[in-house]
Amino acid sequence: MHNYKSLIVWQESRKFTVEIYKLTEKFPQKELFGLTQQIRRAVVSIPSNIAEGAGRHADADFCRFLDIAKGSAFEFETQLLIANDLVYIAENLISGILLKIEEIQKSIST
Repeated sequence: MHNYKSLIVWQESRKFTVEIYKLTEKFPQKELFGLTQQIRRAVVSIPSNIAEGAGRHADADFCRFLDIAKGSAFEFETQLLIANDLVYIAENLISGILLKIEEIQKSIST
C-alpha cells in the first residue's frame, strides 16, 4: 500500500479539482447536467483513482488505477477544450488550466 496523501500528484490534483469546481460554477445553468457535470466527474476522478489505487496491495493494481487517473485527466482536458470552444471559460484562464492538467498528466506518468 502507498500513502496517497504524501503523493504530490494527489495533492496537486485535489487542489486542481477544487479550482475546477469553482470555475464551473460560472458555466451556464443549462449545462449543469451536461458539460458541467461531466467536467466535474472527470476532474474528481483523477485524485480519487490515485487514492483508490494507493489503497491496493499490489503495485500492478496501483499502476492500473494510475492509468485510469491519467485517462480521466485526458478526458477532462477534452471537455475543457469543448467548454472553451463554447466560450464558457475566459480566454485568459484557459492556458493556465491546460498547463496545470498537462503537469498532472506528466506527474501521473512518472
